[in-house]
Amino acid sequence: METALIIMAAGIGSRFGGGIKQLAPVGPSGEIIMDYSIHDALEAGFDKVVFIIRHDLEKDFREIIGNRIEKICPCSYAYQEVTNLPEGFKNPEGRTKPWGTGQALLSCKGIVDVPSLVINADDYYGKDAYVKLHDYIVNRMDVDNKKVLDIAMPGFILGNTLSDNGAVTRGVCRVDSDGFLTDISETSNIFKGENGGAYVENKDGSRTEIDPRSYVSMNMWAFAPEFINRLESGFVDFLKDGNQYEMKAEYLLPTVIGDMLKQGSAKVKVLPTSDKWFGVTYKEDKDYVIESFRRLIDAGVYKAKLFD
Repeated sequence: METALIIMAAGIGSRFGGGIKQLAPVGPSGEIIMDYSIHDALEAGFDKVVFIIRHDLEKDFREIIGNRIEKICPCSYAYQEVTNLPEGFKNPEGRTKPWGTGQALLSCKGIVDVPSLVINADDYYGKDAYVKLHDYIVNRMDVDNKKVLDIAMPGFILGNTLSDNGAVTRGVCRVDSDGFLTDISETSNIFKGENGGAYVENKDGSRTEIDPRSYVSMNMWAFAPEFINRLESGFVDFLKDGNQYEMKAEYLLPTVIGDMLKQGSAKVKVLPTSDKWFGVTYKEDKDYVIESFRRLIDAGVYKAKLFD
């Protein structure tokens, strides 16, 4: 079965170079986080890569990473633009921010027609999730069921996904005894607490403890092509619900999938992983990420020149 890796990279900024976190070199030979994600996905068995970018990024994006990856595997491009709206809807005057991860993936309609895995451009997920998700797609996913969509995600441990340098947003998950997602709550302002704990800082300055062993989503979803079709009708409903006039409203994958669970139109298998996530959420994270890759290279997980 042919499979694709989709990388959401439309939010990386209008310029490249210093200060663009997703394109900061973190490997000893100038590799960026996306290089490691692509390497791990291809090693796990994925066949091709689809980059979601913006038109104004294309020239620089191809020069920085696209042209290199095209020599390794088949690549395609999808384009997320703030003005890409369903017929009958208009972008609010002055809005420049794209409409979120749901709209990003929707831009792949007509481009992606195989079971796929979607990820963020600036997150390192570890090897384990790619292997488990590819195996699930090929051997267990019911790709033909259009009534109840079969989706899968890695269940990261919250404590393995926190930053030392500030708050993060995570989709905190509830999972039943059979390993299926029952609820996902997009939770912001999660901080690393003392002694491995975690807490949410509330608007009034108080703290709510949260179990660091909770499963969380890191916007890594495996799905059949029908899921993209569902995103189209869902985006129309989202805009009709008053969001078409909002300057910052976002059509987000965790919210979309959570709604599908409530409606009974999807099931989500959670595949536990103990791998440690890291990414450059804050500029202070960069040194930690560089050191983390150095340790992985020293341990033999990666070669010093990744694609040699």
